[in-house]
Amino acid sequence: MKATTNFIIKSVQSRDSTVITYRQYGRGPGIIVLPGALATAADFDALAIELGKHFTVYAINRRGRHGSGEQGAQYSIQKEIEDVDAVCQATNAEYIFGHSFGGFLALEYARNRKSIKKVMIYEPGVSVNGSISMEWASAATTYLQQNRPLDAFIEFVRAMNPDSAKAPRSILKMMLLLFIRKAERQQKYALLPGTINEHAEEARLDTTHSRYGDISADVFLMSSGKESAVTPAFKAMQKDFAAWQTKKFSKLDHFGPEKAPKQVAEAVHDFATRQ
Repeated sequence: MKATTNFIIKSVQSRDSTVITYRQYGRGPGIIVLPGALATAADFDALAIELGKHFTVYAINRRGRHGSGEQGAQYSIQKEIEDVDAVCQATNAEYIFGHSFGGFLALEYARNRKSIKKVMIYEPGVSVNGSISMEWASAATTYLQQNRPLDAFIEFVRAMNPDSAKAPRSILKMMLLLFIRKAERQQKYALLPGTINEHAEEARLDTTHSRYGDISADVFLMSSGKESAVTPAFKAMQKDFAAWQTKKFSKLDHFGPEKAPKQVAEAVHDFATRQ
């Protein structure tokens, strides 16, 4: 969901000198917003508008996205952590929100950052017992090399959404062409190579979620009502971290922050302002 609003584009340099841009909205306590694998800061405009009623929002264009530098040959989750750190140091933000891969990044960032007071994550891309697999990546890479980005995207969709894997490939291709606008598809195609690298980091840290017990901040873990590759992580962390607050949006799917920004923003605000 896209929206038009007033925002300021700013930038910082990360530790390796990569430029990281972010969009600043609203006024109030600072909150970092971290988009997921195939998204940019602009995709979170609607959520930022809602959050901007109560917060100063800093929506980061993670490396490899609009205005920010490339992932680089030495890409790792540590590079992304350094990027977030640069924005946090520039803004003094004490809250952080992440969706999907952005949620995974938020958790990894908050582990050793005492300055972060509240962590709000919607279906973080955390792998538990192989729930986020890289089996799709080889075929997707081959399709990208053959200039067949739609076929590569289908590999990703089928891996992340078990229900979609049940549909014949031809039907799934037709549905993606019908329901996803061309400009949005082109963005996803462009971000797919980087997404493979990002998911490799999630898979590399498979079943290491116990380390999130190091987080001193209050954590709010959100989930949709639809099963996906990230569902096992929600269940595991809900069980292992009894002090975390959790919420399930039974009528939303994995893309709740984009499709239902007001509903998600209200839940984030309620949690962030609770003493």
